Amino acid sequence: MGIISLITGWPGPSGFGSATTAEQVTEGIDASHLTVVITGGASGIGLETARVLALRGAHVIIAARNMEAANEAKQNIIKNNQNAKVDILQLDLSCLMSVKAFADNFLALNIPLNILINNAGIMFCPYQLSQDGIEMQFATNHLGHFYLTKLLLDKMKSTALATGIEGRIVNLSSVAHLRTYKEGIKFDTLNDKNSYSDKLAYGQSKLANLLHANELSRLLKEEGANVTVNSIHPGLIMTNLMRHSVKLMRIMNLLTYVLWKNVPQGAATTCYVAVHPDMKGVSGKYYLDCNEWPASDFARDPKLAKKLWDYSNHLLDSVLQHIY
Repeated sequence: MGIISLITGWPGPSGFGSATTAEQVTEGIDASHLTVVITGGASGIGLETARVLALRGAHVIIAARNMEAANEAKQNIIKNNQNAKVDILQLDLSCLMSVKAFADNFLALNIPLNILINNAGIMFCPYQLSQDGIEMQFATNHLGHFYLTKLLLDKMKSTALATGIEGRIVNLSSVAHLRTYKEGIKFDTLNDKNSYSDKLAYGQSKLANLLHANELSRLLKEEGANVTVNSIHPGLIMTNLMRHSVKLMRIMNLLTYVLWKNVPQGAATTCYVAVHPDMKGVSGKYYLDCNEWPASDFARDPKLAKKLWDYSNHLLDSVLQHIY
C-alpha cells in the first residue's frame, strides 16, 4: 500500500482499496446474528455504516446527540430496507452524564452487543471546554468514547462468551494523529487556552483513539477475552464533521482532490474491520483503505498508551465524583 494505491484505488493485500465501498466489502456477509452500536450514526459515514450493516441484517442502534436527525436517519434506512432493524438512543459524548445515561438505557434493553463502533467526533473547533470542564475535542473524541467503551465492555464480553461470536470494537481515528502536540498528549496542560491549536488538538484526540484501542487490545488479550479492538482512518471525506473549517477543507479538496473519497467509500474500512471474516482474531491494529497501515511512533508507544489509560481513568474518577 502506498500513495499510488490511494490515488488509483488499486486493492491492497485484503483485496480492497480506497475506491471500495461499504456495500462491496460486506457483500455476501450475513450479519443477522449481530447487534451493533454506532456513535454518530445519524449522518455522514456513520449513517452509511449504519445503513449498510442494517442492509446485511444487523440490529443497529444509532447513538446520536440530535434525536430528530437520528429519527430521520432511521426512517430513511427503513424506507429503503423495510426489513432493517434500527433503533435510536440519545448520546452526547461531550457530557459524561449523557454517556452514562446512554449505557444505562442500552443495558436496560437486555439485548446482546457484538460490535461497538466509536465513530462520532468533532473537528477543528475553536477552544472551548465541555460541561465537565475538559477541552472539547479531547472530551468528545476520546474521553466520551473511553467511558462508553468501559461501560459496555462487560456486555460485549458476556455476549461473546454466551454466543461464541467474537466481539469487535472499532475506533475511528484519523491520519491526523500524525500531527499532534510535540509531546503527543498534553497531559499536564490539556485545558491550556494559550497553547491551544484546533488542528493539533484534533490530532491529539485522534492519537488518543489509537492509544486507547491499543491498550484495551493488550488488556483483553491478556485476559483471554474474545473481543478485538482496532483503529481505522476512514479517509478524506467532506462531511458535516468539517463544519468548523469549511473554507480550509474546500481549498484542500481542490489541491488534493484525487485523495478524497465519497461517503460510501469512506464507510468501507469501518465496515470491513467490523464484520469481515478476514478480521477474525486481529486486534491492536490500524487500518486504512481496508488494509493494515503503519501508525505513528507515538501511536505505537506502549508506555504512552498505558499513561493515557491511567490518565483517562483518573480524569473520569475526578469528574464523576463531582457529578455523583
